Amino acid sequence: MAQVQRMSRLMIKTLRDDPADAETLNHKLLVRAGYVRRTAAGIWTWLPLGKKVLENITRVVREEMDAIGGQEVLLPALLPKESYDASGRYHEYGDLLFKLKDRKGAEYLLGPTHEEIFTQVVKDQITSYKDLPVILYQIQTKYRDEARPRAGVLRGREFQMKDSYSFDTTDEGLIEAYQLHRAAYIRIFERLGLDHRIVSAVSGAMGGSASEEFLAPAPAGEDTFADCPACDYAANTEAVTFEATPVDGSAHGPVEELDTPDTPTIETLAAHLGVPASATLKNLLVKVDGEIVAVGVPGDREVDLGKLGEHLAPAVVELVTAEDFEGRPDLVRGYVGPQGLEKVRYIADPRIAAGTAWITGANKPGTHAKNVVAGRDFEVDDYLDVVVVEAGDPCPKCGTGLKLDRAIEIGHIFQLGRKFADAFQLDVLGQNGKPVRVTMGSYGIGVSRAVAALAEQTADEQGLCWPREIAPADVHVVAAGKALQTELALDVAEKLAAAGVRVMVDDRAGVSPGVKFTDAELIGIPKILVAGRRSAEGVLELKDRRTGEREELAVDEAIARLTVQG
Repeated sequence: MAQVQRMSRLMIKTLRDDPADAETLNHKLLVRAGYVRRTAAGIWTWLPLGKKVLENITRVVREEMDAIGGQEVLLPALLPKESYDASGRYHEYGDLLFKLKDRKGAEYLLGPTHEEIFTQVVKDQITSYKDLPVILYQIQTKYRDEARPRAGVLRGREFQMKDSYSFDTTDEGLIEAYQLHRAAYIRIFERLGLDHRIVSAVSGAMGGSASEEFLAPAPAGEDTFADCPACDYAANTEAVTFEATPVDGSAHGPVEELDTPDTPTIETLAAHLGVPASATLKNLLVKVDGEIVAVGVPGDREVDLGKLGEHLAPAVVELVTAEDFEGRPDLVRGYVGPQGLEKVRYIADPRIAAGTAWITGANKPGTHAKNVVAGRDFEVDDYLDVVVVEAGDPCPKCGTGLKLDRAIEIGHIFQLGRKFADAFQLDVLGQNGKPVRVTMGSYGIGVSRAVAALAEQTADEQGLCWPREIAPADVHVVAAGKALQTELALDVAEKLAAAGVRVMVDDRAGVSPGVKFTDAELIGIPKILVAGRRSAEGVLELKDRRTGEREELAVDEAIARLTVQG
């Protein structure tokens, strides 16, 4: 038997207006409908209705993780610094970590993710190949000191996450665990009612041989992904690749210097010479762990610093400042060219292929050079895909122009390999009696992010519109004011609950029917059952929250209909 939630006793305060600081749909509606309350920047209180939604998502995640043999544990959120020093991630995370000391001066952090601690747990508990494979998971609060928390619960400083980890002795076992998680994630997001895309991703600082993201398309999304309309290719823009083949550059003449005063930007240079920006070579100077590095891209494209950072992780990438030019006469601000650069690593996008000719800086004030040929006049130390991907760029798989869409990352799966096992010397005794290094996978789902993603995808002009699986109730019974209507509404609610249907009933006294109807739309429970003007005849109105369809039903018929649907 389900319980009846009576709004007369429920701690809920709905708002007619959007919060002043809210920019995204989920932020506006979750606050207005009384699901969450802001405690501080990036820190949220989950109110009774919000906690029910959060727990429903957690239940689905837990059921599917258990179905693939996952074993649930709960690790501490307060973690010793030494574990993250061992993996190198204390430095890699930098300012994203919440760091603290105890009264004795020992250093700790609040866990952003738990690869290190899971590795140590397995090292302590498992010693033989006979105890593997194993999948462990937890659903827990994580902490990251976001510089600019935004979008309500979508990007907070603390958040609910399911993280799981697979441990095996073979690469084949890792791939099997990866595929188990991939299939489980598809089932989870289908059950939650989330429209999602599986896209190729870069592993970055996590390392490993492969990774994929699960993205929920939404205008409020922080990720941009590329989707091919002609084939099944989809990837985070940071993972989109471009292959350029060398061309014959023998027809290009020798390097020729050009007098180009007051042209330190691509725009001013192209205008001065009357050439398209695509004919020029842009050279962006960055610092990689403090060392100046030049990055070359076509002049009509921008460097994707996030993409560059992922390629070079765990190194720290930052832009140069005016001070970095001091004492470096070879670096002429606004006129840098790859030819003749001294002691500077040169990274180029694959579009700067061998044999291509460019107009670029001549490393002299007010001077550029043309006919600068890659492979003849300068060498590229590393080719990396570093341009900002644009709509229409060729699909790496079939060549069709790509589409770009915004999305919310709701899950990420990694084949980690042995990065963390190496850091902690995680070995087990193998079949031959010799130590075998364990291989790992890491798999995350943003539980609280899923709430925000669902709100973004399913809401309409009236408010939230939850899928039944995760809604705080199956039916919202509204008593439209009078004592007779309230009595009928409570009686129907009890009968539905007795049949196992989750019910919320608006029995608030002194609240107008209009406010109740508005709140029912805002709160977003899938079915709305109204005890209204025909209550004396034993007739109720049933409304589908998503479609807006209405029909009048006798009490017994309404109960039977909702019980079958439940």
